[in-house]
Amino acid sequence: MTKTKDSLSGLALRKFKKNLWGVFSFGFILIVGIVAVFAYVLAPDDSQYANQMHLSIHSKNPGFKVMMLTIPSSTEVDQSGLDKLFFGRRSGETEIPITDFRIEGDRLYYTEYASDGLEGLQKDVPLTAFPEANAAPYLNSKKFIFGTDKYGRDLLSRILVGSRISFFIGFVAVFISLIIGILMGSLAGYFGGRTDAIIMWIINVTWSIPTLLLVIAITLALGKGFWQVFIAVGLTMWVEVARVVRGQIMSVKEQQYVTAARALGFSDARIIWRHILPNIMAPVIVISAANFAAAILIESGLSFLGIGAQPPMASWGAMIKDHYNYIILGKPYLALIPGLCIMLLVMAFMLVGNGLRDAMDVKT
Repeated sequence: MTKTKDSLSGLALRKFKKNLWGVFSFGFILIVGIVAVFAYVLAPDDSQYANQMHLSIHSKNPGFKVMMLTIPSSTEVDQSGLDKLFFGRRSGETEIPITDFRIEGDRLYYTEYASDGLEGLQKDVPLTAFPEANAAPYLNSKKFIFGTDKYGRDLLSRILVGSRISFFIGFVAVFISLIIGILMGSLAGYFGGRTDAIIMWIINVTWSIPTLLLVIAITLALGKGFWQVFIAVGLTMWVEVARVVRGQIMSVKEQQYVTAARALGFSDARIIWRHILPNIMAPVIVISAANFAAAILIESGLSFLGIGAQPPMASWGAMIKDHYNYIILGKPYLALIPGLCIMLLVMAFMLVGNGLRDAMDVKT
């Protein structure tokens, strides 16, 4: 008779696979991650930060179509394919929404697009401005699937590029919180005594400060910017990890395998790293999933307040800030679409966290 022995991680994985919403949410998170990495490949506007503005077509409804004239830049931009893939296309090209055009002689005459039934300005450009004096490839119909924002930028492209900040802030913030939280919690739980008292005092002081206020203070100290927000959010999320790690280590440090490791003369660092931490990581993983969701919400709040990612960088929170007043002006989708994206991503992380909690619960 063959006896099969499954590891605890294997059992937990099998239990997690039975959780429909957990698996579905995990798949959704993977899709968002792929979209975040390859945002400029998928975005209709692949310019840096998807920041191609057309004020004449601002705040247009989803599905809006217009003919676009692209005038090439006379200066070449030296940019590698990898740089263009991950950071967008840096180009001096000028896009002009037009209603009609005609070619006479060596010039292209066009009428600029104008809203509200107004007639646009009539302008012309020499055909020599285009390669081989051929303007046909530079006249295209463009469709804005999600419409345009108040600056006439493609809303879909801004949503796709903005997913980068909301997605990656979770990874960076959780990584920072795990490093600090595991270190502080391990020292407090394993050594106890005065070390525990000092670390717990630091934890309690940090815990007593409102998270948003602490993030604002750190952000103002480090300055406004992309990486500053990541660091600020990470430095405020380590407390809960430290408390859980401390409690778990205190409950297992007198177990027989720890006593045996001490008897064999192993160092304290090796006992903590190689023997204790692998056995207490289940609740830490669950907390990390919840911290992903919390980091996304905090970053969105900071961007809404204007101290998160700075323009022209795309951020879901900043997009809500720019368009929340459009809710009462008949164009609520400008604020609701990024808000819905935040809600779906946060909910996905919470459902994955719930699924991991159930899968790693040894009582079920």
